[in-house]
Amino acid sequence: MQEKKKIVVLDGFTVNSDDLSWDELGALGDLTVYDRTSQTDEQEVIARIGDAELVYTKKVPITKNIIDACPSVKFINMLATGYNIIDVAYAKEKGIPVANIPTYGSAAVSQYAIALMLEACLHIGHHSETVHAGKWENNIDWCYWDYPLIELDGKTLGILGLGKIGTRTAATAGALGMKVLAYDPYPTNAGRAVADYVDFETLLASSDVIAVHMPLNPFSKGLINKNNIEKMKDGVIIVNNSRGQIVVEQDLADALNSGKVSVAAVDVVSSEPITKDNPLLNAKNCIITPHISWASKECRQRIIDCAVANAKAYIAGECINIVNK
Repeated sequence: MQEKKKIVVLDGFTVNSDDLSWDELGALGDLTVYDRTSQTDEQEVIARIGDAELVYTKKVPITKNIIDACPSVKFINMLATGYNIIDVAYAKEKGIPVANIPTYGSAAVSQYAIALMLEACLHIGHHSETVHAGKWENNIDWCYWDYPLIELDGKTLGILGLGKIGTRTAATAGALGMKVLAYDPYPTNAGRAVADYVDFETLLASSDVIAVHMPLNPFSKGLINKNNIEKMKDGVIIVNNSRGQIVVEQDLADALNSGKVSVAAVDVVSSEPITKDNPLLNAKNCIITPHISWASKECRQRIIDCAVANAKAYIAGECINIVNK
């Protein structure tokens, strides 16, 4: 009888906060799930991996030191799409396949981008809070609004990055009556069906709303900066639920405080959890949510389902979703 493979999940809480199940993964071996593991204490990570063969991580880095200290590890799986926290090159050198969870959240992240845009235009949350606080019942008029309410029909949305998420965002914006422009170095027919591809400078100058859907790479890092904000329309709205490091946060805060940017709505920041000195916390008209675009129950179930499929494929000797081939 084949010995059960040892499997460890280092930080499973955000994926499954007791509303889902690890049972299918547990059926494949001897499973240990930790809610949280230190992202900085390598000795704790090493101790928790122990002699496990399959290791799952969401935010806990898997470094060269950890790989060397845990020779039993034969398979590493990110519980996400991005895998920059894993030394994938060294894992490849050691013959360890690294898998990820691709395209689990395109619908939800796109939906959230639209929600951020709508909130930036309508401030629904704010007005609900004021009603609960008694402002409406004590108002001399039958209605009131504390911010300008913006109609999106006829406005131009510029999307930076027209991949799967950006394409879905473009389609929804089109249904709202918006003209959609996109900048992406790799145009697709699916993209052409929902947006007009333009160069970067044209998008900045023409858009009433700019939505960021780019991956973090050398081009996109710091792309929303003082110089590029100056090229945007006065009163532009900026939406970012992609990667926080794409925005130079002090530059965006300055633009919000000056009115150059009318509203920013972000679900990501450069350092997470957010730190109290983040300039966006004290900027005018800045909506910030805690990196939850991906966190619908449906998305998290797809993560677990793919994690199980990846493990089954590894055990069968036919690895899938490998990022370090």
